[in-house]
Amino acid sequence: MNAPFDPNAFKTATRQLWDKHAKGWNDHSEQVRAWLREATDAMLAMAEVEPGARVLDVAAGAGDQTLDIAQRVGAAGAVLATDLSPTILDFAKDRARRAGCGNVETAPADGENLNVGESVFDAAVCRLGLMFFPDPGKGLREMYRALKPGGRACTMVFSTPDKNPCVSILVSTAFKHAGLPPRDPYQPGGLLSLGKPGLIDELFLQAGFSRVATTKLAAPFRLPSVQEYLDFIRNSASPILQILDRLDVPAKEAAWAEIETKLSAFNTADGWEGPNEILLTMGLRI
Repeated sequence: MNAPFDPNAFKTATRQLWDKHAKGWNDHSEQVRAWLREATDAMLAMAEVEPGARVLDVAAGAGDQTLDIAQRVGAAGAVLATDLSPTILDFAKDRARRAGCGNVETAPADGENLNVGESVFDAAVCRLGLMFFPDPGKGLREMYRALKPGGRACTMVFSTPDKNPCVSILVSTAFKHAGLPPRDPYQPGGLLSLGKPGLIDELFLQAGFSRVATTKLAAPFRLPSVQEYLDFIRNSASPILQILDRLDVPAKEAAWAEIETKLSAFNTADGWEGPNEILLTMGLRI
C-alpha cells in the first residue's frame, strides 16, 4: 500500500531535487527553449503580455521564458520570477543580468504561497510548473489574487498519458525497476497530473477565473539522438531521478537501458523526435 501523500514532505523533496540538478537543467536551456519555443510564444500571447505590463512568472526555473517576458514588456514593464528552488532561480537572475534586463526581479517562493501583493500584476504565467504543485488549485488562487482586475493568467502543462508517450515510458519503467506499483498518472505532483480532460479548466474556474479556455498544442522534442534526450533527463531535475536514485548502480543502469530501448521507437531518419502534447489554459480575473 502506498503511504499517504504528504504535501510538505513532497515540497521539501522537490526543492532539494531542483537545487541539486539546477545546473543540469540550466545547461540544457537551449534545448528546452527550442522544444517549447512555439508553446511559450502562444502562452505569452494568451496571457496578453504586452509592453509596459507587470508580469508574474511562477515556477520560472532557469528563466529563459523570463527573458522573453522581459523583452516583451520593455523598460516600462517589469517581471517577477519566482521558484521553489533558490538555486535554480539564481540562474534566472544571472541570465537576466547578463542580458541587461534591468526589469527582472527574482524571489524564491512556494507557488502555493507567493507572498506577493494583491492585484498588482497585469499577467501571470506558469510554464510546466503547475503540475508539480501538491495543490494546484491553491496555486491558481494565488495567481488570481496577485492579478489586477482584467489581468490574465496562462499555464502550460502536459496533457494525457497517451499523447505524451515518452513521459509515460519514463515513469512506468522507473516504477517497475524500483519495484513499485504502477502510479495513477493523475496523482498530485506528477508530470501528467493535470492532463485529465477538463481538470485544468475546472481548477481555473474554482479559483475564480472567468472566460477560461484551454488549447491543445503538439510540442515534439527533437534532438539528434535518443542518447541526447536521456542525457537531458539524467541531468535535469526530472522526477524520474527521485524514483531511480533509490536503486543500486547495476539496477539503475538496467532501468536506463530499458528506457533507452523503448524510447528508440521514436528514432527517425533525421534524428529523434519524442511526441508531446501540452495544454495552454487561460483565465481572466474580472
